[in-house]
Amino acid sequence: PETTRKGIFTSGIVSVWQSRKIAIFMTGRRHAGENLVCHCLVRARRHFVEIMENFPEECAHVIEQLAIVYRHEAFTRQQAMSPQERLVYHQGHSAPVMEELKNWCLAKQQNREVEPNSGLGKAIQYLLKHWKELTRFCHVPGAPLDNNVCERALKHAVLHRKNAYFFKTPKGAHVGDLFMSLIHTCELAGESPMDYLCAVLKNAARVAKDPMAWMPWNYRHNLAKGPP
Repeated sequence: PETTRKGIFTSGIVSVWQSRKIAIFMTGRRHAGENLVCHCLVRARRHFVEIMENFPEECAHVIEQLAIVYRHEAFTRQQAMSPQERLVYHQGHSAPVMEELKNWCLAKQQNREVEPNSGLGKAIQYLLKHWKELTRFCHVPGAPLDNNVCERALKHAVLHRKNAYFFKTPKGAHVGDLFMSLIHTCELAGESPMDYLCAVLKNAARVAKDPMAWMPWNYRHNLAKGPP
């Protein structure tokens, strides 16, 4: 969508391609993930955690229900399910839990058991307002439950901004985005960014001939083979 923002900032997303996580940073007037349609369950949960002292029973119920969903998610990872298998599993196990939670929230509102402007009322309203986006994982293969991975990635942009005091030129921003993307993608692959960048530079000709063979997750295999 078009945006009227005047400020320029760095944002980032973590994409998944063939089960590999790839960090993508970009500097501009639009968020890197502007068109994404998922909302973060952790953020929704946090609203209830913050008011737990004032509404212990109600908040405990919501948190316990979400914990069940996260246990289901952990199981899909343990079983190394494909995106489609994961979707079917969540539809059979997590969707009923989320539907029960939605009905519980609606009942609290409709029966006027909660003050709309109270902390609990606002937490419930946030959950219901973003319900479609919060439950994408029950409808779209590979849709995440939260954006924790992305938030960890954005710490790189924040740290760079703190150390470098922003970029001087758009070209400098592009170069910074490129290196932040490479560095964090290496970290997501469990590889040393320094080792990877050195290997790519030392083997520039080989990389140019077959870039896909020199990704952070497979470059060591080609490095071990040596030059042709």
